[in-house]
Formats: sequence, C-alpha cells, structure tokens
Amino acid sequence: MTTWIAFKSILLKDIKTYYLKPPNISWGLLFPISWTLMFFLRTEAPVDIPGFLPGLISLSILFGTTSMLAVTITFEKKQASFNRLLLAPIDLNTLMFAKTSGAIIFGVFNALVPLFFAVLLTDLSEISWLPAIVSIFLISITSTFLGLFIAVSVKEVFEAQTFSNFFRFPMIFLCGLFIPLQNLPKLIRPLSYCLPLTYGADILKYAINGDNIMNPGLNFLLILFFAVVLFVISIKNIKKKWIK
Repeated sequence: MTTWIAFKSILLKDIKTYYLKPPNISWGLLFPISWTLMFFLRTEAPVDIPGFLPGLISLSILFGTTSMLAVTITFEKKQASFNRLLLAPIDLNTLMFAKTSGAIIFGVFNALVPLFFAVLLTDLSEISWLPAIVSIFLISITSTFLGLFIAVSVKEVFEAQTFSNFFRFPMIFLCGLFIPLQNLPKLIRPLSYCLPLTYGADILKYAINGDNIMNPGLNFLLILFFAVVLFVISIKNIKKKWIK
C-alpha cells in the first residue's frame, strides 16, 4: 500500500463517515450562518461588514474544526476503531495528516459562509484575496491541530467538548476578533500573543480592511510555528498514551 493510497483512503472514509452526514453539514452551515446574520443584521444602522468579517471567518473555522476533530478522534478511540488504524502499516505522521485533512477542508468550507453573505451585502473588491485565502487555510490547519491536541488529551467525547470550550471561548475575546488587541487590559494582553488565532485573524484583517497591527510576514511565520508545535506535541502524546 503506497502512502498516497493510504492517505486518500483514510480521508475519503472520514469524509463519507463524518463530514457528509446531515447533522454535521447542518452544524457546519447553521453555526457560521447564525454568527454571520447576528453581526450583519443586528441593527438597521449601517454595519461595518469588512470590520466584522475577519472575526466571523476566524470564529466559524475555529468552532467547526475543533468540534469535528475533537469528537471524531475521541469517538474512534473510544470505539477502538482508531486502534486498528494504529496497527496498520502506515507512518504515524501520514495517518494523522490524513485524519486531520477532512477537518481542515471542513474549516475552509465554514469560512465560505460569512464570505458568501458579505459578498451579497457589500463590495469586497478591495480584498487582497491571496493572503486572505492563505490565512483561511492556515487558520483551518492550526484550529484542526488544536482539536487534535484536545482529542489526544482526553478519553471521553464530553471531555473533548468541555476542554475545547476552555480554549475557544477565551479566544473570542483574546485574539482580536472583535475587540482590538490594543484595547485589551495590559495584564492579559500577553495571553493574546500565545494563541495562534491572533496571528491568523491579523492576516485576515490585513487582507480585508488593512486594519492589522502586526507585520503580515511575521504573522505567517508565527501561525506556521504554532501549527508545527501543536502537531508535534499531539504526535508525542499519541505515542506516549496510545502506542505502547
């Protein structure tokens, strides 16, 4: 079995088993739609859609990817089906890349929901699409690897959801999604720079409305750094806890 065939088989199986199921499709669509309409239609007064868009895209990706991966990995480990994958003659890195690719794609599609409504409601011709697309992809990767880190750290599905919320809800306020980092209290501002979503959201701001506060090149390097760190830690935890 070649590496590519193994990768494709695991990815297609996960897409068919989890991501194309009606409850997950509805979750993937309804959640970002709710967030988007709540912000875009919250008042009859003009809404700064380009100002809200980076936060909405980031939030849709974060909640979609972490929820899906934390649940699917934890569920498969609980059902022992993940143990059979670990016994397969597949490199562990390839296996985990395949298991996480479905969630990364799911996150990218989640990002399209607020973009779709924004296109209908305002002129987005000023967007720099290349950095926007790259940042959406990088936010999906880091959020998925955060979900992997959470899934490997717990035993039960409900623990995965609870542990996910421990990271996700503070990130709404700490990552500059809707509250500028410079407006946060100085005491908690260092926490913002320890969260990968801060850098992804700042790249989106650079691409959408030019309201970034950090260098885009530095943001790209730092979010890639967080992606590598989260993946490496997760692999080490899998070897330590699940492979004996």
